[in-house]
Amino acid sequence: MPVIIDNYQPEASSPGKIERWRQVPVAVAVDVSHAECQIDRAIRPLCPPGQQPRLFGRAVTALCEPPDFGAVLYALDKIKPGDVLVIAAGGHADTAMIGEILGGHLRRLGACGLVCDGAVRDVAELAKWNDLPVFSRAITPRGPTSAERGRVNCSVVVGGRLISPGDLVIGDDDGLASLDPKSIVKFIAEAEGKLAKEAEWQASLAARRTAAETFHLGTPQAGEGSA
Repeated sequence: MPVIIDNYQPEASSPGKIERWRQVPVAVAVDVSHAECQIDRAIRPLCPPGQQPRLFGRAVTALCEPPDFGAVLYALDKIKPGDVLVIAAGGHADTAMIGEILGGHLRRLGACGLVCDGAVRDVAELAKWNDLPVFSRAITPRGPTSAERGRVNCSVVVGGRLISPGDLVIGDDDGLASLDPKSIVKFIAEAEGKLAKEAEWQASLAARRTAAETFHLGTPQAGEGSA
């Protein structure tokens, strides 16, 4: 079956609320959503901790049938500046769906990230690009063998999380999360509230208050003395 390109119209989201998520770490997004928005932790940032650029953008999806990568090629023609290419390859680890050539083209198109639930290659080059954060489940030198199948701009499952075109995808050293239009609105106030609370905890501990005072714990019960 040839590659299918869906004429998918993503649900509109408030640009203001989307932008507010830019300051929210993945850990906070996962906490306030009770892990509802978390993407499988096995899909990891390519760069070591402290060197991974933050990922933040709207999803363009490619559903692949490895070792075929046709959907990736057609999805590139749908990329706009600020988008994240999300490749659903079913966790297939034996065949790379993208590498230096297509990754470089993705970068020139102004994409702000790449997520692959599968494998990538040419990682020495990909890891140099601090303007194109890459997250993948696997790395392999083996390339695809055909470009005839797949689907573009459909809802996909990536790392156990349903992602639709236009959903917000965020990533950092801790991992990945995605937010659909309802979640963008539902969780932002709680996320900002948690950031404010964490700042209070930091200030309290820096002022040498005890952990019990900082976190408003009760008085611990005294244990029995030794015999």
